[in-house]
Amino acid sequence: MGPYSILIGLSLAIILSYLFDLAARATRIPSVLMLLATGIALRQTADYFDVAVRVPQLMLELFGIIGLIMIVLEGALDLELRREKAPLIRRSFVAALLILVVQAGAIAWLLHLYVGASFQSCLINAVPLAVISSAIAIPSVANLGGEKQEFIVYESTFSDILGIMLFNFAVQDNFAQGVSVVTFARDVVAVLVVAVLSTAALAFLLDRIRLHVKFFLIIAFLVLVYSLSKKLHLSSLIVVLVFGLVVNNAKLFLQGPLARWFRPERLSEELHQLKSITAESAFLIRTFFFLLFGFSITIGNVLNGGLLLQGVLIVAVLTLIRFFYLRYVARTDLVPELFIAPKGLISVLLFYSIPREHLIGEISENILFVVILLTGIMMMVGLMLAPKQPQLGEY
Repeated sequence: MGPYSILIGLSLAIILSYLFDLAARATRIPSVLMLLATGIALRQTADYFDVAVRVPQLMLELFGIIGLIMIVLEGALDLELRREKAPLIRRSFVAALLILVVQAGAIAWLLHLYVGASFQSCLINAVPLAVISSAIAIPSVANLGGEKQEFIVYESTFSDILGIMLFNFAVQDNFAQGVSVVTFARDVVAVLVVAVLSTAALAFLLDRIRLHVKFFLIIAFLVLVYSLSKKLHLSSLIVVLVFGLVVNNAKLFLQGPLARWFRPERLSEELHQLKSITAESAFLIRTFFFLLFGFSITIGNVLNGGLLLQGVLIVAVLTLIRFFYLRYVARTDLVPELFIAPKGLISVLLFYSIPREHLIGEISENILFVVILLTGIMMMVGLMLAPKQPQLGEY
């Protein structure tokens, strides 16, 4: 395949993804489902014409990591922190924490009963199935509007971060021992320190750099800090979240002596362009990740009665726990909150991060795809049931 053929294919993929976004606004069918379906169709076409194309797992991981960073940053740059929003932030954090822990524990317990593996291995495999994917949830609720949209953005972002923290806690060699709690607490403090220091450095650069090309330099530094933190087994998504929140709420965080160093008014001037570049980059990475992930799936392996039944049971357990929390603990609306808990990019990344000694045959890439597909369909139903919000302008 020549370079121009590859460029034609890449260009068509981006155009198609843009059309899917337009269709999603009109039909409320998530564009991610359309991208996955397109990837599967391309794989079927390649198999039919006996064209061997292999998608390296490393490529999927790279697109996934960068996509996760950009999508969380995009969401954080849209969140305004005000005193009146404190109850909403607290409610979404508690929801993300309790639902994640209970769902992961329930799936781990069922796996332990079914396959007889150690509870640690079962928990490690359960976390990717329980965590909510902000990469799917955030862009899908862009037209929802109001407090419901903000709740889902906060909850899915918190779920990503807490899911990574729970996963890192579960893979410790000293798991379920007293020292593991101390190690975990030390890591949380360390990542908070890294988040504050890196945010200060990045905000200073954003304010002081006068060259025309600087936003991708800032993003490169952010990816660098994220990757270094990840190498140290820290929940480095906190770094991305803190940076986005500080830049978007500079006047709130940078007061007194800090205002002389960082000049919040200058950061506010740069915010619009940073948001635009972040949104464009997130769109681009998301497009290629979900196309490639769909292409990596062999549909013959998925169309298996036993596999589909396992996927339905897992989603049923996850949904039942979410229903119980929203209905009887939080006492909040069920539509569309009950339905919008998609699995996706973060689930795939965590699955690929499972140490070889903790892999369980019953939890495979195929079952992960089934769960992603089913939760995506549920999200589509929830968006269709949700009342439409009056549109004051395009997002």
